Amino acid sequence: MQRSPSRPRGATVIDVAKRANVSPMTVSRVINGDAGVRAETRALVTDAIAELNYTPNLTARNLVTSREVRIGVIYSNPSAAFMSDLLAGVFEEASIHAAQLILLKGENGKPPTRAAVEGLIASRIGGMILAPPLGESEIIRAIVADANLPLAIVGGVAHGAICVGIDNHRAAYDMTRHLIGLGHRHLGFVLGNLDQSAATERLAGFQAAIQEDGALETQIVQGDFSYASGLIAGETLLAGSRPPTAVFASNDDMAAAVVSVAHRRHLDVPSDLTVVGFDDSTAAITLWPPLTTIRQPVRALAAEALQRLIQAMRQGGGTGKATAKSHILDHVLVERESTAPPRAITQTI
Repeated sequence: MQRSPSRPRGATVIDVAKRANVSPMTVSRVINGDAGVRAETRALVTDAIAELNYTPNLTARNLVTSREVRIGVIYSNPSAAFMSDLLAGVFEEASIHAAQLILLKGENGKPPTRAAVEGLIASRIGGMILAPPLGESEIIRAIVADANLPLAIVGGVAHGAICVGIDNHRAAYDMTRHLIGLGHRHLGFVLGNLDQSAATERLAGFQAAIQEDGALETQIVQGDFSYASGLIAGETLLAGSRPPTAVFASNDDMAAAVVSVAHRRHLDVPSDLTVVGFDDSTAAITLWPPLTTIRQPVRALAAEALQRLIQAMRQGGGTGKATAKSHILDHVLVERESTAPPRAITQTI
């Protein structure tokens, strides 16, 4: 049987890359209009495309685009208020980019199983977001790295990932100095989980502010960012013969729990006890009195993480290819009715 003549093979991305002496990924970035490509490189690729009469495969590009906007979001956080704000931010930004989100939830602040994470990756996602505290999970990060997926972490730090957060150390320092400025000399502090960088940074910020004034007394108790742990911490701080006049909890859920313990002990907040939190979640404004707190722009952090992740996906970046990619957003100290000078100072005015 006589064979029909074979159709000449058109130029491919690989041919263009060889002619321009760049990687195929760089060719793809030029074709997709990535502004991050240097002008000289762009010119080389453009010339090679013209010389080879290369025509991009639009069908393939559409398939790639479709795959790239399918994003996995893994979350597991004991603070319902925090997660509500974070997921709202992710969904709002996803709607702008027409991105499809696939959610995977762990339980009680713990990561989901390896099989569940691998199943999520097998569903053909193009990138992944880890919500706090899962950005600290070495197991999940290793699985993502093995799959060579772009990774964005909210509120954590990891090499090769897009990291979006605030300066927790500075924020805690600012809040502690605020309490000292009100005249408080005996401060309680409720820790979050010490295996999370946010918790250790907030503790360090608190301690840095305390060390600037040698005449202060402090009590530090352990929590885990949950309301239940805040109840235990509040009882520990307020049951002693000489309780603190102000309590700084590492998030709003624990601060709300401390306020509840104070009310149960017939203490007025803030006349008898000042209480402050961190995050400015819905918990900060749904109790009485509303909390003075650090506003962490959770929705904005989530939106920023998703936006930068989509950009990395379109540029073809995988986990481990990047160096430091930390993006710090501003925090705000929000004063509400839960703070006042200690009663001893108030009575002398």
